[in-house]
Amino acid sequence: MPNELTIAPDNTAIRVALWRALHTQIDAAPHVFDDEIGLRIAQPEEGWRHRPDMDPQTTSPMRAGMVSRARFVEDLLAEQIARGVDQYVLLGAGLDTFAQRRPELLARLTVFEVDQPGPQAWKRQRLTELGLDLPDRLRLVPVDFEVDSWWERLIAAGFDPSRPAVVASTGVSMYLTRESNTATLRQLSTLAPGSTLAMTFMLPLELVGSGEQQMRRFAEQGARASGTPFISFFRPDEIVSLAEQAGFADAEHISSEELTRRYFADRGDGLRPAESEQILVATC
Repeated sequence: MPNELTIAPDNTAIRVALWRALHTQIDAAPHVFDDEIGLRIAQPEEGWRHRPDMDPQTTSPMRAGMVSRARFVEDLLAEQIARGVDQYVLLGAGLDTFAQRRPELLARLTVFEVDQPGPQAWKRQRLTELGLDLPDRLRLVPVDFEVDSWWERLIAAGFDPSRPAVVASTGVSMYLTRESNTATLRQLSTLAPGSTLAMTFMLPLELVGSGEQQMRRFAEQGARASGTPFISFFRPDEIVSLAEQAGFADAEHISSEELTRRYFADRGDGLRPAESEQILVATC
């Protein structure tokens, strides 16, 4: 049956979960971000740490990038919760485990995880198998982005567009066309005043240092081979301008250098985030 739902994980989401766990397992404390629940959900094959994409040295910038972006988003979220924001939306949630790891913050929020139906059904199944029941404050919002309006599905799940929210979209923009990214920014700019968007974006290859370019080409080749090629790349000033033109009141660029200053400055092991992926923060 062509329309039958395929319940299966997304390979990229699995990789991110494994990198997050690997940071806790092999990098020196203090850890930038602690998340081994994603590893339990992913349930990788035995010997997963010996996969080429888990190599401790060659992929360390990617691993550092994953944990620093996650830490940044959750630090931002905690700040906004302190200001009274009580809605949190994850676009392309993957195997995010905020709702399982941070019950003290979840108690003050309603969390909406938006993702493709098949991978989300698989995640729901794995949470059940692990005895991690879905909290009342967590809403899983399955969306077929090719045919559904994610905004309409989000509102149907109980999201209130008249109240402020934090929206996180990490590791998504590079897979979308420029037109889709622009449309998403326009939609999100209509959020209630006091809302905040944190969105990662990929730099053009020529803006990446020569030492990282080989790793970046390897990542792009892998994405193409898996049927999810990188499509969109943005300069920092370009993505900030797009957000402002879309209607956001303010927008700023958070660089990999800023993430290094925040989370890696005192480390002696040389762990640093890749510069390929940067962060846009936009406010309504």
